[in-house]
Amino acid sequence: MNDFNELINQNKPTLVDFFATWCGPCKMQAPILEDVKKNIGDEANIIKIDIDANRRLAAEYNVRSVPTLILFKNGMAVWRESGVHPAEQLIAKIREHQYTKSDEE
Repeated sequence: MNDFNELINQNKPTLVDFFATWCGPCKMQAPILEDVKKNIGDEANIIKIDIDANRRLAAEYNVRSVPTLILFKNGMAVWRESGVHPAEQLIAKIREHQYTKSDEE
């Protein structure tokens, strides 16, 4: 949990994939996230949270369906959607919330 909080509180965007091992769409989303990671490299963190193994965290973020993707920056959820999303959309969302000089002010 501490690692999770450290990641989402960074200035670097962190995309969190709330998933379940039994979820068909989650299995479709997994290779898409791998493609996103290859394209963005160190521009953002991408982490997966199994809702069955992390029920408290899933409840804290009101995850009602899987996959649910939440993009965090500086501890704030800046984007959230459920369902399978294409790599291009996820890359665009991450880049939209990347570090900018104004973040220092």
